[in-house]
Amino acid sequence: MSHPGTAETARLLSMAERMVTQRLDDALRAVGADIDQWRVLSLLVDQGGAPMNVVAEHALLLAPKCSKLVDRMVAANLVLRRADELDRRRVLIFVSPRGRQAHADWDAAAAEVHERFAAAVGADAATLDEILRRLALGVRTEPAEAPPAG
Repeated sequence: MSHPGTAETARLLSMAERMVTQRLDDALRAVGADIDQWRVLSLLVDQGGAPMNVVAEHALLLAPKCSKLVDRMVAANLVLRRADELDRRRVLIFVSPRGRQAHADWDAAAAEVHERFAAAVGADAATLDEILRRLALGVRTEPAEAPPAG
């Protein structure tokens, strides 16, 4: 049996995600980027090189779309591909110096959106982050529901 607030909670979560994502994308497009590029560079600036599957997961993209995006970012000299030193068969993606500068510019554009979001959430920002992490982890690891017996 589902909780009575589940459908409304899911709708509100979707509505908030769409509004924040649209505002971020608008701010980033104003400086010549998009939210997918920004997410890729954010990961690479924060953690260094990453394999394509990690980049795709972080950017919330399917592998083929992520691969095409990274191809465009390589062509624009925002990221570099290098063989993994531990496993030469694996390719890692790294931010280039130009990508690092672009990320700084894009992060500045996104900062206003983050500030507005933080102001709307107020003192509950850390609690919200924790709840969303638990939700994402719980949904990701929850076993698929078995079909009804019949």
